[in-house]
Amino acid sequence: MIHLASIFGGTSTYGGVLLCRGQIDFLQNRCYDYAMYRKILAAVNEHVNSEIAARYALHVAKQANARIYFCSIGENGIAGKDFRTAEEAVKRLSARAWELGVPSDCILKTGDPSTQLGKISVAEDIDLVFAATRHEDVEKRFYARTTAKRLLLSLACSVALVRVVHMGRIHPHEILVPLKAHIDHIPDRAEFTAALARAFDAKVHIFHVTEPMRKFFRGEIHLTPVEWADNIPPDVSSFIGHIDSHGVEHEKRLVAGRTGRTIAIEAAARRRDLIIMGASERGPLDFLLRGNPVEEVLRETPCNLIIFKP
Repeated sequence: MIHLASIFGGTSTYGGVLLCRGQIDFLQNRCYDYAMYRKILAAVNEHVNSEIAARYALHVAKQANARIYFCSIGENGIAGKDFRTAEEAVKRLSARAWELGVPSDCILKTGDPSTQLGKISVAEDIDLVFAATRHEDVEKRFYARTTAKRLLLSLACSVALVRVVHMGRIHPHEILVPLKAHIDHIPDRAEFTAALARAFDAKVHIFHVTEPMRKFFRGEIHLTPVEWADNIPPDVSSFIGHIDSHGVEHEKRLVAGRTGRTIAIEAAARRRDLIIMGASERGPLDFLLRGNPVEEVLRETPCNLIIFKP
């Protein structure tokens, strides 16, 4: 995958060589060619939220000119009625894919979902899997032995877990992307965000929450927006640069506060349609001291949420 480090005016450097605008455009086009998702899998079950999650996958597949696989895994002991419900959902999604001109395949199997999805993703060389979260992911610790946890750990490809809050708002126009100070897989995260934004012609709102600065005997010090802008973490700046290279409309905001709660309030107050967060796991001590922002937002999100693992 090729990424342009920086662009100044009409020139840029790539591998130590000064490039003109025409060469930059050529390399950027190659970036899109290499970065596109080629095969996307949507996990579908008897629950309606899985079909909503699959429709996000379908729109990304259309934007990326990718093939989509609608996969339903009947868990051991599932009722025949539930399996037929899932099968009907797969048929509806396949019909919609045909209407949109997206090539699709249907896969119906039985067994453990995480195990079967792992085998299928390897056999079909899947790049990205979409799956809906379940009640257990919201009711107890998200990373404690849930189906979502198993999917994140077992699948070698990228995973997008979708928490559906509003079924009627699956065409987002305003996407909130909260970022922490230290981010891994920055190009992949930016690529996924850009793919969703382009799929729905949406605007991206990059949002960084930081703790107020403290000084001994003086308590918290609240910086002005301009002062916060001067203190943007390097990883956040890098993410913004990658979003710029994808040509996606965006704006950025930095505020101080408690991460999980502040993200939920930001989404509600500014009427965002979708939140995209990175999957991360804190250690037991860190969790007790500070909690996990993903778990907080998962429980309190006022809009649909996607948890993405590159």
